[in-house]
Amino acid sequence: MNSLIRSGFSSLIFASKQNVRLLSKTATNPDFSKLVNNNKVVIFMKGVPDEPRCGFSNAVVQILKMHGVQFDAHNVLENENIRNGIKDYSNWPTIPQIFINGEFVGGCDILMQMHKNGDLIEELKKVGIESELLKLEKEKEKK
Repeated sequence: MNSLIRSGFSSLIFASKQNVRLLSKTATNPDFSKLVNNNKVVIFMKGVPDEPRCGFSNAVVQILKMHGVQFDAHNVLENENIRNGIKDYSNWPTIPQIFINGEFVGGCDILMQMHKNGDLIEELKKVGIESELLKLEKEKEKK
């Protein structure tokens, strides 16, 4: 499986089923506990999944697409209350921020590490999400 994960983004970009909900444009006093629990995977990013506004947000989106994950995305650039509030809520100073099953996972660097070492597949499995990478690996083993 690690060889498939290490093979990188190029061969698996097709997994972008784009099941993304864009939220939070007008929230004045957001309830972050509700926002992070609204979907199994939630990200707070700069820009939107189709047009990330920073390389780190883009990397997070590409990793999640590669795994075929449906997620909610909150564009922190559209709402200062969300941009600053999520940092206070998670006690994490940078964007993007990733939440799985309501729990803060980390930023881009942590998600990238989890992707590379296979931990992301395991974390997704814990919340009932089977990674597209794992499905592909199983298909290869059958052949």
